[in-house]
Amino acid sequence: MKKNIIKTFRKSNITKGLFAAALLLASNIVFAQSGGAGAITTATSDIEAYVEPVSNLVQMIGAVVGIVGGVRIYNKWNNGDQDVNKELIGWGGACIFLLLVPTVIQAFFGI
Repeated sequence: MKKNIIKTFRKSNITKGLFAAALLLASNIVFAQSGGAGAITTATSDIEAYVEPVSNLVQMIGAVVGIVGGVRIYNKWNNGDQDVNKELIGWGGACIFLLLVPTVIQAFFGI
């Protein structure tokens, strides 16, 4: 009888120890997650700070590409080149793309 009580006591202590260790590890995981939320918030605010300058830069690049492409098409047209229509469609598509990208980026980030 006395041996059964000692075995039960030992099993009970082992169970309590394992439960305490599991609880301690679970609480450490919860504490570890709190820093990640702050890092995500910081990263979001950093990215939002870059959206406006990048969109302005893309619009400026689009303006330069548009002017250069317009001059190329004008020269081809005056020289009587037969590929003017294909060049014009490609140039127009590139200009529309470069004008829409900053708008889409700002809409994506909610700015």
